[in-house]
Amino acid sequence: MNTIGVCVSQITDKLKMTQSTASQYLTILLRAGLIKAERIGKYTYYKRDEEAIGKLADFLKTEI
Repeated sequence: MNTIGVCVSQITDKLKMTQSTASQYLTILLRAGLIKAERIGKYTYYKRDEEAIGKLADFLKTEI
């Protein structure tokens, strides 16, 4: 992802899903702490939380 992140419309275009479905998935990822959201104007931009994803990967490597 770029430094700002991507907005829901970019995600829906790329994945061919509805806005509501994408928003539901993004909410789950936000609550899990795997992505970050930043509101700029009328749009919210999402990007990966690389540190959190790294911690999850490390946990899975050691626990599974």
